[in-house]
Amino acid sequence: MIDARTVDELVRRITELIPAGIGSAGADIADNVRDALRAGLRKLDLVTREEFDVQRNVLLRTRELVETLENRVAELEKLLQSPRH
Repeated sequence: MIDARTVDELVRRITELIPAGIGSAGADIADNVRDALRAGLRKLDLVTREEFDVQRNVLLRTRELVETLENRVAELEKLLQSPRH
């Protein structure tokens, strides 16, 4: 999930777009933006980069194993189709 620093950075960038003359409403807007971002991000099915990399490595190893097994099956099928001596 996205950490609090990232959310705070997004809020900072958004609140920089708010005109300075609105007074204390700017802080309220920042709080509302922060809450909305956190709520929206919680609804998303996100994983950390570490979790993504772990699953990617598992998938790569699985793909290699499947390819190895496919090659072995092809070899065995050739042996079964060849005339017996």
